[in-house]
Amino acid sequence: MEPQPARVANSESVQTQPAENAVAQNLRTFTRWQRCQIFLASWIGYFAVLLIGRTLRWEVNGWENWEAGRKLGNGLIYTFWHREIFPATWFWRKRGIVVMTSQNFDGEYIARIIRRHGYGAARGSSSRGGMRALAEMARCHRKGLDTAFTIDGPRGPRFVAKSGAALLAQLTGARIICFHIALRHAYVFRKSWDLFQIPWPFTQAAVFIAPPITVARDAKDDEQARKQEEVQKTLDGLRARGEEWVRSQKSKA
Repeated sequence: MEPQPARVANSESVQTQPAENAVAQNLRTFTRWQRCQIFLASWIGYFAVLLIGRTLRWEVNGWENWEAGRKLGNGLIYTFWHREIFPATWFWRKRGIVVMTSQNFDGEYIARIIRRHGYGAARGSSSRGGMRALAEMARCHRKGLDTAFTIDGPRGPRFVAKSGAALLAQLTGARIICFHIALRHAYVFRKSWDLFQIPWPFTQAAVFIAPPITVARDAKDDEQARKQEEVQKTLDGLRARGEEWVRSQKSKA
């Protein structure tokens, strides 16, 4: 079953090509073997998201919050946990959203996967190239594109929100939309820092969307810190709702 937001978004102006053109390419070079690995991983990842994503059965909670954020203007900053990249890539596909991805090996093939699903990629992270990527994302907002952060990436700590979304919201006036995706059944990479999840085919998935968060352009350091804490608490609350949803779904079996 196709997710309802994907159908609603068809009425929006989806600009996948401008998103690709609006951001700079990765400046890092890789060895020939690494380039081969990236090529294979990016195509495998693309088809995995495509084939599994089509089978997911979605439940949407809080779509009215997305609509409220859109009506406020100045664009949206999608904010979520790194472990949810796989289902999030499918759910929000073909909207021209520009995502901050790291400049390392993993970030390179992730960037290629999401581009094939209609995203742009701003290359950088909190640990490397962050300010350059943030500037690129601000420029994208000025061109009418939305952006997204895996807010605890690229290396964690898991479920600890970094400051990028709040800083970008202050710079641009865009609203932060925090969301969480819960999966009834998923394969979890236990040895990865983020406990990365890949949904089982045909499983149930639920997305929880919080009310938009606004950061004033003239916010002082203390106000910026409060907004950062609001993002953290909002994502924590959504994750708790998602975990409760998973428990309730499994109790029905």
